[in-house]
Amino acid sequence: MKPDVNAGSGDETATQTRGGPLAGVRILDLTSVVMGPFATQILAALGAEVIKVESPDGDNMRHVGPMKHPGMGHIFLHANRGKRSLVLDLKQPEARKAALQLAERCDVLISNVRPQALARLGLDYDAVRAVNPRIIHVSCCGFGQDGPYAARPAYDDLIQGASGLPWLMSEYGADKPCYAPLTLADRVTGLHTVYAVTTALYEREKSGTGQAVVVPMFEAMAQFVLGDHLAGLSFEPQDGEPGYARLLTSHRRPYETKDGHLCVLIYNDKHWRAFFTAIGQAEKFESDHRFSTHTNRAKHIDEVYAWVADLMRTRSTAEWQALLQQADIPNMPMNSPHDLVDDPHLTAVGFIGHQVHPTEGPLRTLGNPTTWSRSACVEPSPARRLGEDSVDILRELGWSDSEIDALEQSRGTATPT
Repeated sequence: MKPDVNAGSGDETATQTRGGPLAGVRILDLTSVVMGPFATQILAALGAEVIKVESPDGDNMRHVGPMKHPGMGHIFLHANRGKRSLVLDLKQPEARKAALQLAERCDVLISNVRPQALARLGLDYDAVRAVNPRIIHVSCCGFGQDGPYAARPAYDDLIQGASGLPWLMSEYGADKPCYAPLTLADRVTGLHTVYAVTTALYEREKSGTGQAVVVPMFEAMAQFVLGDHLAGLSFEPQDGEPGYARLLTSHRRPYETKDGHLCVLIYNDKHWRAFFTAIGQAEKFESDHRFSTHTNRAKHIDEVYAWVADLMRTRSTAEWQALLQQADIPNMPMNSPHDLVDDPHLTAVGFIGHQVHPTEGPLRTLGNPTTWSRSACVEPSPARRLGEDSVDILRELGWSDSEIDALEQSRGTATPT
């Protein structure tokens, strides 16, 4: 990917040595919390130079513990590796000027500020395109901008609720409607943002012109949920109720064994034949119509999973693992975060890494799930302290020391204390 003709080289010592499939791409990151930073961290790991703009108070996730030092919370550390940190109070004209100067030199601008607020700051697509026609302007927001929800605020919990996840949890058997215990909507939308950026860059290589891209959370999660659960609502007129029965049965959970739990999926005909043979009931596949075809199993999924659940309690986890492995039936342990950080596979492939942060000390790090045969990614640098690169970046833009001092005095920018 060719960098923008106006892009400078940046401060290579402040981030990683540039490599990876996105080497040469420069991104102006106006995102905060989880959705946007998750996306831009992936892009940084793929080799893009990411300049993260923060308010003088810093990204909210800087302040969520556990942490060793103020402003360096654990989620922030993981979501902001490989980026440079520039403080700009975008409500101040001089700070906005600096942001536009950066946009002029960048390939991509990503924001998760509501589009209406971004327009008030003078950083909407039309304003940025005026200084850089090649810019890819990506707005991560709650809702598509042509609908009645366009200006509403959005957070992960709200989008999970609006897209039906708590309803699904109730259908699944939860005592009360509940959210998934992770920032699922933020991270799903973040992944949509990554492919939107890379695809837009590819299109720009052909057209020579940038464009505006909107990545809405609600639509992203609606696609995610309805892809599995539209079911009878797929047809007009409606033919059955919504919901994929296999995913909603209350028996679809890690199976209880004599001494713990085990995750098992006996899925296709081959698996079921092998399973019945392994437990000494080979005739059951043909004799019990509930198990004999994929369609029949789907029709009787509650009974099928309940039968397996009762059987799993008769042996220990180790006994079941040995039997299932021998029969080539998919199974995995039920891991905790403690188990994951010591998982032999994740360790062997280098996904769980180690890094010494200049101020936070030794840290576990999370790798990039993808591997590349030629343009391999490099280890991103540790997350920066708030404003650690403010002075360097402003100098690169041509600001004098006196101008930088004046901006710092007005709290339009800041450096680490």
